[in-house]
Amino acid sequence: MRQRRKFEPEYKARVVLELLRGDKTPAQLCREHEIGADLLGQWRKVVVERAHELFTEPRGASAEVVRVAELERLVGQQAMELAVVKKAWSWPRPRSASNVP
Repeated sequence: MRQRRKFEPEYKARVVLELLRGDKTPAQLCREHEIGADLLGQWRKVVVERAHELFTEPRGASAEVVRVAELERLVGQQAMELAVVKKAWSWPRPRSASNVP
């Protein structure tokens, strides 16, 4: 019994693009890649059904980008504030009148 093969998504896309270009017939592609016509048809169906997703922006992507930018700005601001506090902490402290002998 033949073991089931697993194809990488990039491989599937490349084969379907060859089919859609029309340079070779489906039978030629099936023979060349040693796959069944049904399998090639399934891959083609998935590509055709999901092609519109290539041109749509994922939901929330722009809001997510704005949120990340805002968080990066806040982190930068806090890093600068921390650097100022560290520098001020390293300065010599004046002696107060109560500590002078």
